[in-house]
Amino acid sequence: MNPAGALVFILGYLFDIYIMIVLARFLLQIVRADFYNPISQFIVKATTPILKPLRRIIPGFGGIDVASIVLMLALVLIKMIVIILIYNGTLAGLSPLDLGITVIKSAANTLLNFYMFSIFISILMSWIAQGSYNPLVALLHQITEPVMAPARKILPPMGGLDLSPMIILVLISTIKVLFGLGQGPF
Repeated sequence: MNPAGALVFILGYLFDIYIMIVLARFLLQIVRADFYNPISQFIVKATTPILKPLRRIIPGFGGIDVASIVLMLALVLIKMIVIILIYNGTLAGLSPLDLGITVIKSAANTLLNFYMFSIFISILMSWIAQGSYNPLVALLHQITEPVMAPARKILPPMGGLDLSPMIILVLISTIKVLFGLGQGPF
């Protein structure tokens, strides 16, 4: 039996879900997505209680919601500290520089995973529910389109088949391998 491993799995999973929701809130603002979409409304309601007081301390800059970024990084840091404390019982010997680099790498990995999952879901939904309206599909299209548009210029749709997601997925995978993202518990 591994109760510490089970606890780390559950806590890590819960942290990751909320980190993804905060990341989605940030990306929705960046791409100026439809905030009347029911999924957007859920994301706003789930993040506003923490972001509203944080925005009083950390203002936005140039149309970028800096408070969302700070919250996401803080959540990643708290998650890492909790996991380290569960496994080691102490933070002794932990360099702040190493911790900072690991937080940034983990946040970057989360962003890349978010785009990978969004593109996969978009691809699947285009096969399953082609031509029908779905709030999730509409939102995913708004989030992924700024990334997909340059790939469509390189490889335009051919015969009704859009292969540009493959370019983006290979690029994301290459970045993850190049920077060693997604390896280890964080």
